Amino acid sequence: MKRIFFLLAAILLLSTGAFAQTIKVAAAANLQGIIKVLQADFKKKTGIEIEPIIGSSGNLVAQIKNGAPYDLFLSADMGFPETLFKDGFSTKSPVIYARGSLIICSNQDIGFENWERVLLTHRVQKIAIANPAIAPYGKAAEEVLQKKDILVNIKSKIVTGESISQVNTYITTGVVDVGFTTQALVKDPANKTKLYWQVIDPNSYSPIEQGMVLLKHAEANVDAEKFYQYILSPAARAIFAEYGYLVK
Repeated sequence: MKRIFFLLAAILLLSTGAFAQTIKVAAAANLQGIIKVLQADFKKKTGIEIEPIIGSSGNLVAQIKNGAPYDLFLSADMGFPETLFKDGFSTKSPVIYARGSLIICSNQDIGFENWERVLLTHRVQKIAIANPAIAPYGKAAEEVLQKKDILVNIKSKIVTGESISQVNTYITTGVVDVGFTTQALVKDPANKTKLYWQVIDPNSYSPIEQGMVLLKHAEANVDAEKFYQYILSPAARAIFAEYGYLVK
């Protein structure tokens, strides 16, 4: 009888593990550093693990539309999540979880008091921005350069990154002289490179409202709803604020 009892208990435990669901979170590249902190805090509070999949917002949307089994999508804008909602990939409309801050950044002390003029000089040969077509921070950077009326003049200097994380690599390794990125890069304790930077006037580009949407794949995953609610919680908002994001 004891053997039967232990056998049944073992089967129950194995079955529970087999049906345990992983939360697959598609996260915009600008969240690469902070998602690890959010992941650890969420697990500490709930015991639940998440699996982040990092990429440019546009590429992640393409993957979702092609059947990628993601539960949540944390975008770098609201446009991509709204598109997924309109196209029927979610039954719940997207919400804003944070607002981004664009900066100009370099691992060289080249002076950013008049950064528009600096970009036009021979001192700056390569300028990194994320692909505006698929990366909202790249779109914001392009918008700034157009408003400053210098985009045409520096076009030959621009190095396009597939995502903001690639731009960050270009900046920290010195592949480029300067780059336009998120303030989260310089706020991330994991970054050990000394960086020089300046916040771009937020009035010079459209607000970077980062949206989250719960996808249809998560309908049978109660833990996904818990992570969705966690991202909107005061604890998560405090972490976003530490990384330079604007939260209410």
